[in-house]
Amino acid sequence: MTRVVVDVLLKPEILDPQGQAILGALPALGISGVRSVRQGKHFEVELDGAADSEALDRVRRMAETLLANPVIEEFVVRVESAHAG
Repeated sequence: MTRVVVDVLLKPEILDPQGQAILGALPALGISGVRSVRQGKHFEVELDGAADSEALDRVRRMAETLLANPVIEEFVVRVESAHAG
């Protein structure tokens, strides 16, 4: 079993109201020195076999068609090291 992670974020030119709300709340929590916050989505996909090029292509296709809106979002696919379970 292999875990592949897909992180989806709004493109830099797209306004992120949730990130702005988080940034605005930080001073009330006593947190300073944060310039910006961008929120996104994190997906963990467990594959039956190895994360070979064919499997990663399937995950990318899944991200392009289901997990992300390519008009306003971008995504990164990465293989996560195996965890003992």
